[in-house]
Amino acid sequence: MPAEFFSQTRVWVFDLDNTLYPPEMRLFDQIEQRMVAYVMQTLGVTQPEANRLRAQYWADYGTTLAGLMRLHDLDPLPYLEAVHDIDFSVLSPDPDLRARLSDLPGRRIIYTNGSEPYARRVIAARGLDGLFDAVYGVEHAQFRPKPEQQAFAEVFARDGLDPTRAAMFEDDPRNLAAPHAMGLRTIHVAPEPLEAPHIHHHTDNLAGFLAQLMR
Repeated sequence: MPAEFFSQTRVWVFDLDNTLYPPEMRLFDQIEQRMVAYVMQTLGVTQPEANRLRAQYWADYGTTLAGLMRLHDLDPLPYLEAVHDIDFSVLSPDPDLRARLSDLPGRRIIYTNGSEPYARRVIAARGLDGLFDAVYGVEHAQFRPKPEQQAFAEVFARDGLDPTRAAMFEDDPRNLAAPHAMGLRTIHVAPEPLEAPHIHHHTDNLAGFLAQLMR
């Protein structure tokens, strides 16, 4: 993986969940449980049906929230507050990742389908607070979710970044298609690689990958 591929990169865009912490920390499991409970209560359905809808809306609309808003006219703010009311103690600081992020030239930003307050709690628990120049949540895209191209366009315009000088790190491969089309370098962060034309690189070790860029 040649560092030269990133030699012009000056904005580093990071997804949050299962990207800035490893999936084995299982933080998102808590969110999924709270999503199911919220769907049960809001729609008056059984637990199995709520879980089915959670997964179906994620598959069809990019997030469970997007499906609930489109099909059930759900108010997003109480939902986001409820599903993010979780235990962050399962996360641990990562000094190595912090050091590698600090080494990157230019600006570092987070863009998540979660909310900004939630993202800030995650990065604090990971010992990464103070590193990022901006943190964007789904609220900054008018609650449109990744992978919608309009969501990326909204957030990137708000940030003022030049897509041709930016890179995107993301665990969900669907969410790299729009950045790739816009001209960003795309890095899939996941345990298993996925061959796809919109993915430039894959890594199962974010800190290690970033360290290679600085050689």
